Amino acid sequence: MKVTPTALADVLIIEPKVFGDARGFFFESFNRKAFQQATGIDADFVQDNHSRSAKGVLRGLHYQIEQAQGKLVRVVRGAVFDVAVDLRKSSPTFGQWVGAELSEENNRQMWVPPGFAHGFLTLSDSADFLYKTTDYYAPQFERCIAWDDPTLGVGWPLNDGRPQISVKDQAGLALGSAPVFEGL
Repeated sequence: MKVTPTALADVLIIEPKVFGDARGFFFESFNRKAFQQATGIDADFVQDNHSRSAKGVLRGLHYQIEQAQGKLVRVVRGAVFDVAVDLRKSSPTFGQWVGAELSEENNRQMWVPPGFAHGFLTLSDSADFLYKTTDYYAPQFERCIAWDDPTLGVGWPLNDGRPQISVKDQAGLALGSAPVFEGL
């Protein structure tokens, strides 16, 4: 497995070793021991999620202010532009974001630690997105930062105008108005 640091401390791009030939391919999408040895992270994943999104759908920027979740995310069909935003008030990169394309072709995964907001934009006709989480979904603690907050300036690759977003995500707050992580 290849681990590449990003511009934000603790957010990692992970590329598994893929074994392929004319018949197809094989790779370990997760191996706890290998993940810990390669990243130094001993994550205890408790929930797996799967979403499917049409082209131009933007989901996020989501986080849980309590029961903060670390997420190991990947795409098994299609392609997305995946984004993590540092919401740790004490961090030197507070309010900064990093993004990467994840796709079925590149098999990349992104580790989004607790204390970060997360979102993605579907680039392909549709995308199946999988993520492992380190804590359970807790809707009472779910929060959303506005995808288009100008203070963040996320460089979403929007080629076809505005993205499709949910009613919940339309109510996302500006970073300056949103609760953030004080102790992480």
